[in-house]
Amino acid sequence: MEYSKLMSITGMPGLFELVGNRTDGAIVKNLEDSSIKFVSSRVNTFSHLETIEVFTIRENVNLVEIFIAMEKSEEPIPSEKDPKAVKAYFTIVYPEMDFDRVYPSDMKKMVKWFNVLKKNEVPLKLSEAPAGEEGDDEEAEG
Repeated sequence: MEYSKLMSITGMPGLFELVGNRTDGAIVKNLEDSSIKFVSSRVNTFSHLETIEVFTIRENVNLVEIFIAMEKSEEPIPSEKDPKAVKAYFTIVYPEMDFDRVYPSDMKKMVKWFNVLKKNEVPLKLSEAPAGEEGDDEEAEG
């Protein structure tokens, strides 16, 4: 399973792996229960994890950078059901996050998604940028 094939879908909790494309939507696999289903693009919006950015006090960073910081941290991961613990966790693990613009619900989602990624043993790295394009791969890996 590759990080580049993972997505979030509006109106549907959890993370999904892209299994196949159709002109009117996508066939996706739920990472939590392994169910496979068709999701219409007319009703839902697909957000690839690689395209999600997080507000920081400097420039926005790709979500994978937050996940890598979480992976490297020795702080215990809090329950996503405790918003105060989640915010306290991120103030230690990623203090550059802009806590005025990143909502508690977003932080809870990051914790939940990180747990799903670890459970499914997904390597935390962006796909290679096409030749000639600048990418954040060097920053994300180091």
